[in-house]
Amino acid sequence: MKLSKSALFLSTALIVATGATATVATSPKLAFVRGDVDASATSTSTKPNVLHIATPVPVRAIYMTQCVVGTPSMREDLLKLIDDTELNAVVIDIKDYTGKLAFTPEDPALKDSVSDQCGAKDMEEFIRKLHDKSIYVIGRITVFQDPYYTKIHPELAVKRLSDKSANWKDHKELSFIDVSAKPFWDYIVKIANASYNIGFDELNFDYIRFPSDGDMKDIYYSWGAGIEKSEALERFYIYLHDQLKSTGVVTSVDLFGMVTTNYDDLNIGQVLERAMPYFDFIDPMVYPSHYPTGFNGYKKVNEHSYDIVYFSMSEAVKRTVATTTSIGSFAYVRIGTSTPAVYAKPAYPATKMRPWLQSFDYPVTYTPAMVEAQLKATADAGLESWLIWDPANKYRSLREVLKSE
Repeated sequence: MKLSKSALFLSTALIVATGATATVATSPKLAFVRGDVDASATSTSTKPNVLHIATPVPVRAIYMTQCVVGTPSMREDLLKLIDDTELNAVVIDIKDYTGKLAFTPEDPALKDSVSDQCGAKDMEEFIRKLHDKSIYVIGRITVFQDPYYTKIHPELAVKRLSDKSANWKDHKELSFIDVSAKPFWDYIVKIANASYNIGFDELNFDYIRFPSDGDMKDIYYSWGAGIEKSEALERFYIYLHDQLKSTGVVTSVDLFGMVTTNYDDLNIGQVLERAMPYFDFIDPMVYPSHYPTGFNGYKKVNEHSYDIVYFSMSEAVKRTVATTTSIGSFAYVRIGTSTPAVYAKPAYPATKMRPWLQSFDYPVTYTPAMVEAQLKATADAGLESWLIWDPANKYRSLREVLKSE
């Protein structure tokens, strides 16, 4: 059952933030409590205080696109869905696949990055409305996939090997920033800070990876020559973590679902253990439809929605709570000199894992039973939190599942 609004409000920590400082009230139920106490912060600032709600336990979230958050009728429909069910959080696009922003930040360096197609001019006001309902607000930032920034800064873009003056594009004609292009890292930090300052409680980073789904034989990286992809990504993780840690913002990262069961980098740089030290939550995208035919012996992956999520998240939990790993990281110390190498690793809480689940029709209709199977698989893997993805923001099958509970 969903907590009453008053009970939910009391069960969360409220962080009143002004700039880089915050006053924190804590509760024993919280997963994360962040911030530095500054008693003078509220009296000296000319900007109204921004309220942040601490991470609820568990997190039950749906996703909202830039266009939907800017369309009052559609966002009100999703808000009612949250109000009427066990949902308690929403993931809102800040920077989407276009590279443009969904709101106008105060930072003048970001003014030109604001979308003229989608987004909410009243984003800060809308977040306050969500907070008034004790709804936790997660902002999604698409990172290295960025057609906008590659156009205005082609020197930072992934290039074509056959023509190093041309930006490489994937099958959807989307271009990418080179992971090792450090000038871009500061741009992402600016977006992150601006988003936290208007009230987003958590920042969710997506497309932190190297490109795929294009002509990979015609791709050229002009930055970070000789650096392994997984190492290049970890260097970015470290920088992002170090730049944001003083703000107290909760962070999460979206990774391919197969990072939970693979130990290589999937040729995109993502390795589970190399991301663990730098984010509060790891969100594997374990959509059954996105697994290859034959995965774990399943000829028709969409007929195994429970099996895929359970297997993937059970493996993720094992790797999260483990105290050793075969994966090297800047954060881990090698144990002895034996071969293959073994590294000491902190035993992170299993709750660091929080899957993205599927409630969209691809390539088959995803029925309420298939959605419910994923929720059960998550619970059976020992996890309570989840995020639900539907790019159309309809949540047809999820609504049926939640209505029946």
